[in-house]
Amino acid sequence: MNAQRFKKLASTLYIQVIVGLTAGVLLGHFYPTIGVELKPLGDLFIKLIKMLLAPIIFASVVVGIARMGSVKETGRVGAKALLYFEICSTLALVFGLVVINVVKPGVGMNIDASTIDTASIKTYTAAAEHHTATEFLMNIVPNSVVGAFAQGDMLQIILFSLLFSFALNRLGKRVAPLVDGLDMFLHGMFGVVRIVMHLAPIGAFGGIAFTIAKYGIGTLNSFAELMIAVYLTCFLFVVIVLGTVMRYCGVPLWGFLKYIKDELLIVMGTASTEAVLPQMLMKMEAMGCQKKVVGLVLPTGYTFNADGTAIYLTMAAIFIAQATNVDMTIWDQLVILSVMLLTSKGSAGVAGAGFVALAASLASMHKIPLSGLVLLVGIDRFLNEARAITNLIGNGVATIAVSKWEGALDLEQMKRAFAASAAGLPVLPVEPQLVAGTDTAKPVAPSMIDALAARK
Repeated sequence: MNAQRFKKLASTLYIQVIVGLTAGVLLGHFYPTIGVELKPLGDLFIKLIKMLLAPIIFASVVVGIARMGSVKETGRVGAKALLYFEICSTLALVFGLVVINVVKPGVGMNIDASTIDTASIKTYTAAAEHHTATEFLMNIVPNSVVGAFAQGDMLQIILFSLLFSFALNRLGKRVAPLVDGLDMFLHGMFGVVRIVMHLAPIGAFGGIAFTIAKYGIGTLNSFAELMIAVYLTCFLFVVIVLGTVMRYCGVPLWGFLKYIKDELLIVMGTASTEAVLPQMLMKMEAMGCQKKVVGLVLPTGYTFNADGTAIYLTMAAIFIAQATNVDMTIWDQLVILSVMLLTSKGSAGVAGAGFVALAASLASMHKIPLSGLVLLVGIDRFLNEARAITNLIGNGVATIAVSKWEGALDLEQMKRAFAASAAGLPVLPVEPQLVAGTDTAKPVAPSMIDALAARK
């Protein structure tokens, strides 16, 4: 019996990822030469996931919205989502601003910005030149639909998906077979995701081994105070702000975190929330959030609802100001907050995108020296894990909140999903079934968890 229990435990994804992370830390610390060479393992896993993102996002948005029945309903859901995103992003920026002013980790470093070698940040400063508000808005529209899918630009894909969905809505029943076909295609893509997720422990192993080998555990010591402040702020934001939202929705925060534990561990290893987007789409629908909300809110949240990145931006900017002895008045800090409400958008799930957003913020204000970014290069990967995990939790909570707001959250199914996940049952997407009394196949949405229970 014990052997069976051990075998069952060892076969669960989160245990495998924990083993991969632990092995990666040990290898990276004791054999850094080998650890550095393992970076392709993490990169390969992320590339496999990115390969699936464009078709999954397109199909999810189109199927979800096409079945809403009206463009007005789509607009209502989108407006509620954007309002929620903006409120949460503002609160995250304020949280970061308050904590960094209380802890003051950069005070006393007395660094002369003119003596800093900026060679290591040229890539980020160059990218920041194209991170203006105008460029952001212009880049939403792709030069071609094929180009948007080829480059995997999430905002461009969402825009085209919305337009295509509205067109299908207007055509009505004539295009029902196309929508059903896209739904079947989506289930096939989720099947590919389940195959790829078997490689998650290897991806996490390679990603964390490279991080430790490249920057070393010793790197953490010199900036420990800033790192602790960022992690603590993210924790407080999740518990206080997101916890309050979850209480309003009637969903236990701890239960939700246990439900997505696999995804949290993968993000910890890869420092990229994109690596788990397909899996999150499945899980959010499985726990009772309707497809029409999940397909619109979750992918959009990856761009517009980066709570962890927002926290990081204000804390990192003020830290550089403190370290280089730049006097920042309350007014200056409010200006930073308003600028970052814009620059925090568009850092869609990609590892390192928050650093580019920070560079864009500093470049647009001309108050804090851009060269101060060099101070964060060594620890950015470690800070990235905190903001990525917070971003992931925040977008999951956002999907739940908008679903509750729309009356599209099934709390009974949520309870069954949590119970099934705790029992080690896999979470699967809704499977198409024949509608009773008809001779045509049509996807319907029975409880996934009931289906799992029946299988077992």
